[in-house]
Amino acid sequence: MSKQLTWRQGHHVLTVEPWGADSVRVRAGLHRIEPDLPGALLPPPETPATVDGAAIVNGRLRVEISADGLLTAWRTDTGEELLREEPAHFWWPGARHFEAAGGGTYRIEQRFRAHDGERFYGLGQHGHGRLDQKGMVLELRQRNGEVSIPFTVSSRGYGLLWNNPALGRVELAANGTRWVADQARQIDYWLTAGEPAEVLRRYADVTGHAPELPAWASGLWQSKLRYTSQEELLEVAREYARRELPLSVIVVDYLHWKHLGDWDWDATAWPDPQAMTGELKALGVEPVVSVWPSVSPLSASYAAMRDAGLLAATDHGPAVHADWPDGPTEAPIAVAFYDATDPRARDFVWDRVHRHYGRAGIRAFWLDACEPETRPGHQHNLNLAAGPGAEVANLYPREHTRGAYEHLRAQGETEVLSLVRSAWAGSQRYGAALWSGDIPATFDALAMSVRAGLNTAMSGIPWWTTDVGGFHGGDPNDPDYRELLVRWFQFGVFCPLLRLHGHREPRTDRAGVGVGGGPNEPWSYGPGVYPILERLIRLRERLRPYLHEQLRTGLPLMRPLFLEFPHDPAAWDVDDAYLFGRDLLVAPVTTPATTHREVYLPAGATWTHTDTGTTFPGGRHVTVAAPLAQIPVFLRDDARRPLFDQFVKEE
Repeated sequence: MSKQLTWRQGHHVLTVEPWGADSVRVRAGLHRIEPDLPGALLPPPETPATVDGAAIVNGRLRVEISADGLLTAWRTDTGEELLREEPAHFWWPGARHFEAAGGGTYRIEQRFRAHDGERFYGLGQHGHGRLDQKGMVLELRQRNGEVSIPFTVSSRGYGLLWNNPALGRVELAANGTRWVADQARQIDYWLTAGEPAEVLRRYADVTGHAPELPAWASGLWQSKLRYTSQEELLEVAREYARRELPLSVIVVDYLHWKHLGDWDWDATAWPDPQAMTGELKALGVEPVVSVWPSVSPLSASYAAMRDAGLLAATDHGPAVHADWPDGPTEAPIAVAFYDATDPRARDFVWDRVHRHYGRAGIRAFWLDACEPETRPGHQHNLNLAAGPGAEVANLYPREHTRGAYEHLRAQGETEVLSLVRSAWAGSQRYGAALWSGDIPATFDALAMSVRAGLNTAMSGIPWWTTDVGGFHGGDPNDPDYRELLVRWFQFGVFCPLLRLHGHREPRTDRAGVGVGGGPNEPWSYGPGVYPILERLIRLRERLRPYLHEQLRTGLPLMRPLFLEFPHDPAAWDVDDAYLFGRDLLVAPVTTPATTHREVYLPAGATWTHTDTGTTFPGGRHVTVAAPLAQIPVFLRDDARRPLFDQFVKEE
């Protein structure tokens, strides 16, 4: 008996087939189902599913198609309904809608019934400041700080991946859930059943597991906009060494080149990169270098890439996508982007990256502006090797990261991580470490970041960080900003990556783009702040073995409380605290002039406050002291030793 369930009416065809444990893939189109369109899903593992009439059963998931073609999904072990297609109108449009867009493509809609009380998590990284995204309308489009990953985990016990890189939106409304693709060839989504942790594991099985986090990446990352020379950067690393302050990574930011698209050093400011790298590695510090996908017509690469068809094209107008300062002129210049969806273009770029950076000992890269950052943001106008921009543009950041991963692995690197500003479904399998983009230096942005990080984790991206202190602004001499910096650093210690970065005051701009800023090292914030940051850095060092151990479980480090305690209803309400791995509950302070913090402790465990050693039963709120030097952290019952020792150990 075939394992594929098929329904047809006129030209409309719908297929459902098993795709991993407790999971199915659903595709619908007109006339045919295209088998090889761009998407996130890997080939499916063999699954012992059964088809019985109009139903397919795969483990805990049962899917049925009614006579009129509507799909409904249930849990087989409980009989609970998970998901049901629902038309917007009894006649038109239906639950699945195709509106011709030309060239065999359609504006596509997929509708499901809404449920009061249903909650949605994941869907990438957004700045709206909410954890539960029910009631939101979210664009499926990549922007600086807005990362579209079309995968959501529902409180009703399922996960859904909209396996479509088209531009569009998802509407999580009270009167229905609707997924929209502006231009696509067919509907394609993946559905799985289970508790939230099981859903995340199933998702990783079908889109790819993250590799092992490199050992060098879990300590402090030092960065700012920007170190302007080799000597300036080396002096910062030497000062860390003089202070015997642990440092894992230091970052060479943008504009260290002559022209965008050279993927090379400006020898005036960086005369001997190989010697610089050697000195840094002797200090135990990994250098990371910024690589942009932009290509200036002034660069040595531009003509060759243009003539070989390796640059992203446009449907209308010249093939330039942004204005950017480049070369000696003060005016911005129109630049192109390479086509990351073309494997030939990826080979071209990473051959040059290896030639100029790899041979200097650089093995880790910061893939900035990889949405790509078009100005204006007309991604519909892109024309890529993978297809029209409206149809495939959301793929771009993943394919850019893929280029770095595959070429570094081919060169023999076994620990690959790329810091990225954007991602799509499956980016995690290419070593993507997402950060929160260019956010402001405010307490509101800090609070938003907590929820953004948790939704990123629920989107299948286990490596995530922020610019500690925010990106835009922040005066190191301002007492109010120093308070924010401390609170943000406390949060950063309990993020997958700890990265100190920002465009501090006094800021320097050129053509509307930052080219320099004030100091941003731990000692830049005065003698009252430095001892606090020093203790936090040393705590992070002690927690690094725990961090790596927890990532090997296959679950993200930042975990909403409901991920570990799905049967505690109150845990689903908490959006300002989280678990860092299985055993640490972290409650960041995200408001100014705060001295106490209320924290909910989930039922089903006991919790020990690390600052006082007091143990509390779960299932209750407690209020604990939170002066500036303290972030409330609680240890889960059986983790009290030896993990507790990491917090009370004196240096």
